[in-house]
Amino acid sequence: MTVTIHSEDFDPWGVLRAAEQDIPAEARGAASVFVGRMRDFNEDDTVTGLFLEHYPGMTEQELERIVEAAQQRWPLLGVHVAHRVGEVRPGDALVLVATWSAHRAAARDACSDILERLKHEAPFWKRERLADGSSRWVERNTPG
Repeated sequence: MTVTIHSEDFDPWGVLRAAEQDIPAEARGAASVFVGRMRDFNEDDTVTGLFLEHYPGMTEQELERIVEAAQQRWPLLGVHVAHRVGEVRPGDALVLVATWSAHRAAARDACSDILERLKHEAPFWKRERLADGSSRWVERNTPG
């Protein structure tokens, strides 16, 4: 299990390739991957940027707790969660959740569960910059 926090844009596919090297090829029958990127719109407004705040240490601990719960529920061979913080622009990677298992259902279900839990439980705060020059805190998560 690996949890990483990135303060700069990251290449989710490069992170995925590196993470997969730790799992024996003959064991990994399935991988499930979610990559989330920043959109340039939200709530019918054009969004030009986003600042993601977090509590260093606490955020990683909460993400690890979420991953550990998934590992107890599904037979996973590996998990990697990468999340962005700081200044983000449209198109930048925000989150990567990758799970590996011998079977697709476990990989798929665990990946989805980890993503939904981190979106609702992990301590991140988002402040959007809008095209009109104003800004606002994101008060609720986009429905999944």
